[in-house]
Amino acid sequence: MSEFLLSLENVHTSYGKTPILRDISLALEKGERVGVMGRNGVGKTTLMKTIIGLLATDDGSISYNGEDITALSADKRARLGMGYIPQGRDVFPDLTVEQNINMGLSISEHKSEDLVDQVYEYFPRLAERRDQEAGTMSGGEQQMLAIGRALAGNPDLLLLDEPSEGVQPSIVQQITDDISRMNEDLGVTVLFVEQNLQVIRELSERCYVIDNGRMEAELSKTDLMEEDRVADYLAV
Repeated sequence: MSEFLLSLENVHTSYGKTPILRDISLALEKGERVGVMGRNGVGKTTLMKTIIGLLATDDGSISYNGEDITALSADKRARLGMGYIPQGRDVFPDLTVEQNINMGLSISEHKSEDLVDQVYEYFPRLAERRDQEAGTMSGGEQQMLAIGRALAGNPDLLLLDEPSEGVQPSIVQQITDDISRMNEDLGVTVLFVEQNLQVIRELSERCYVIDNGRMEAELSKTDLMEEDRVADYLAV
């Protein structure tokens, strides 16, 4: 069995006939926090959708907990322990906070009200607004709800696509701290796409760089502190 929770080997993914990801390989050990960075339009979101199973691979393989999941659907991957928070959050706007969280709970094979209590413990603001419709909340609150809904599914791996996008700075810091706490307290492995360098530095233990659909580099925590080293990777 693989020592990695998640591994991709030589993965290729296309939109229609247009190649997007080319020969992508990466691996995450259990309990790691790993970032993915790069300019806009280089394939970061495609990578996350490929990992969760919303896009099929053209070639290569994806393994999770030592099991080949390349052919599995997104819902089956979720039941194996993957929690996915897409870019733009994608909450159910007409449902209340509590109803949204219960949607996440339905994914878990070990349903428990303790999971809901755990979400409210990490996000007290959601507890205060449990009867509020999600669509009436701020961007930051919706992001908390999207993460909370994924957490209610009792994931081993959280996949976050640009968690800071459209969120005010004070809430960005809170969300960053909350994700770190989940990782430390619950042992949840985290893979996240991000453009905000401060979030990347605070949250990631190391970071992959994608450019033109290819893996360009892997940066250590020390590398991420070097302004010149990372500036070009994030330039538009």
